[in-house]
Amino acid sequence: MKRVLGNFGLVLFGLSVVVPLMWVLLTSLKSGPEVFASPWSLPKSPQWQNYSNAWQQAGVAKYFLNSLLVTLGTLLILLPIGAMAAYVLARYPFRGSKTIFGTFLGGMMFPNFLIIVPLFFLLKSMGMLDTKTGLILVYVAYSLSFTIFVLTGFFQSLPNELAEAAMIDGCTDSSTFWRVMLPLAKPGLVVVGIFNAIGLWNEYGLALVLVNSEENRTLPLGIANLVMTQHYQSDWGALFAGLVIVMLPVLVVYWVYRGKIHETMFAGAVKG
Repeated sequence: MKRVLGNFGLVLFGLSVVVPLMWVLLTSLKSGPEVFASPWSLPKSPQWQNYSNAWQQAGVAKYFLNSLLVTLGTLLILLPIGAMAAYVLARYPFRGSKTIFGTFLGGMMFPNFLIIVPLFFLLKSMGMLDTKTGLILVYVAYSLSFTIFVLTGFFQSLPNELAEAAMIDGCTDSSTFWRVMLPLAKPGLVVVGIFNAIGLWNEYGLALVLVNSEENRTLPLGIANLVMTQHYQSDWGALFAGLVIVMLPVLVVYWVYRGKIHETMFAGAVKG
């Protein structure tokens, strides 16, 4: 009975995820009148121009590129810094290291809306307000606590004998990290990178305050603007096509790296 109830719960959870995704996908292929006339039926004639309208006319292509640049730029800075900090906190305990680690944990619980105003004036004074560079630096600081928290536990689970063997062979502390320990932590880096990428790809609040110009808007801001625009134009097909464009990269990344995610999570559970 427990197994039946468990499987039934998993089926319900799966349907709660798949059904909305399929509905958005099918709705993106309908015309505006058809969306209201038959919201749950299959498209009579797929309107592939909805994607063209969303990509070109609504400016989703520009927003997509901005989000891609900001997300990749953040990860390129975040992962090396987070890995180095996590490695030191995990393998080289010192006086105050627990306090520093606790500070990072506290950063995960700190509400973002409390720092938006200081961040606004800080970036303005630095001349980085409404720039991709400023947004990338804010995102690095925003994601650093979670990255250090996850990678610290991962580095602690790696065998210390490998680092000792590398030191005996003549490696310095830095070369041991870059040549031995960091490659072993690749599964953890992949998982942290994926979760951070998903969060940054969908981040809205900070970008709303720190980015004002049309040319620097990220995809969530662009979709919000698209919602208001298409509401008055009644082009609901293009709106749902834009939503599909937002979701597609996240789904593709998860599908490609699903094995790594499951393997790393299972390994962490076993080691824990």
